[in-house]
Amino acid sequence: MTSSTTAVPSAATDLQTLVRKDRSDEALVVDWGELPDRRQQVTVHWPQSHTFYCEGDRYTPLLFTESVRQALALLSYRVHDIPLGYRLGWERIRSWINPAALGIHDGGKEVTVLVTHSTVTRRRMGSAYLVSRIAARISGQLVGGAEVHYSAHPPLIYDRLRGPYASAKESFSRAIPLTSPVPPTLVGRQDPRNVVLSPTARPLHWQLRVDTSHSVLFDHPHDHVPGMVLLEAAAQAVQASQPSRVTTTSFDAQFFRYVELDHPCFITADPGPTDQQGRTSVQITATQQDKPVLKASVTTAPCPC
Repeated sequence: MTSSTTAVPSAATDLQTLVRKDRSDEALVVDWGELPDRRQQVTVHWPQSHTFYCEGDRYTPLLFTESVRQALALLSYRVHDIPLGYRLGWERIRSWINPAALGIHDGGKEVTVLVTHSTVTRRRMGSAYLVSRIAARISGQLVGGAEVHYSAHPPLIYDRLRGPYASAKESFSRAIPLTSPVPPTLVGRQDPRNVVLSPTARPLHWQLRVDTSHSVLFDHPHDHVPGMVLLEAAAQAVQASQPSRVTTTSFDAQFFRYVELDHPCFITADPGPTDQQGRTSVQITATQQDKPVLKASVTTAPCPC
């Protein structure tokens, strides 16, 4: 999962630039600071309403994931001196969120994200590999956590890795035509524009629906499908595999390779049994050109909605 920008932050746009968002209303981070023992605290504001991360009177679990992504993007520059031109990419994320924390309150919510980096490894050519551990609190109460393994590559290395796909502009121009969405209610959505799955002839098997005009998922041009789109597809596939409304409570997802915009990507769900508390573990596999690009174990609980 990568994002990039080469702009130099100014006083007015500092946080927005550092979380790598072109649209100011998509920047969730409002403050940050250093703590003892090489920890950092990032303050994130969850808005009262949002066209993508709100459904009815609840936030979607991916809002927490996006909060983590923005916090790490900020700290990579401010704490770990990784230049803005470097490309950040997630290799694995394990996360959990308390469903009770996803209820929307008047005025939104302020979330405190506490971050510790247990590993920061730098390579001779400039690349860095990092492991972070995250704890999220609302009004002092622990509501979520994550462990993220990610990398940062300088432009020369990244362009070499990506080869003919290195240019975001050219990759966007080669994107396959937008496919039709599954019924929004099947995946827990109301707006078909927020659906990231398209139907296929096989049960529990969908084509990834990639809308490059989506102002949240594609806030700026990418040279590949962002990891956040894949995680959203996993969450929607899990919902589509269940007979009733559920909420995602945890992810254990590993990214194997970049998902290109010029070939279809397919998502498969393999649900396990439901326990006495109504929790289900669903195995998600994403493939492109018959190669795995993502594998995830996603746990759900009955939706408190």
